Amino acid sequence: MATSPRRKFSAQFKAEAVQMVVQNDRPIAQVAKELQINDGTLGNWVKLYREENPEPEPALKPSDRVRLAELEAEVRELRMENEFLKKAALDSNRQGNTVGFGFEWGSVA
Repeated sequence: MATSPRRKFSAQFKAEAVQMVVQNDRPIAQVAKELQINDGTLGNWVKLYREENPEPEPALKPSDRVRLAELEAEVRELRMENEFLKKAALDSNRQGNTVGFGFEWGSVA
């Protein structure tokens, strides 16, 4: 069984293939088919490119910043209320959040 020799690709070819995927939002499989290369190979090149060149996170719009600030303030307030309620439940009977039923265990009704 004869194996085909391993193909070698220039750095320029790799860069152009990756840019066809990244800049044009084209599927890896489609670009690989056009270039007559294995889609796994192109996928590896694209993955490596994206690891080395992460996309910056988009800036928040002013309305999103306001909403984020409101949500963060609400979370702080709810956490404080939650802590207050936990402490109040413990202080009320020193047993935690339990319910009394008006009878004692072992007593006969």
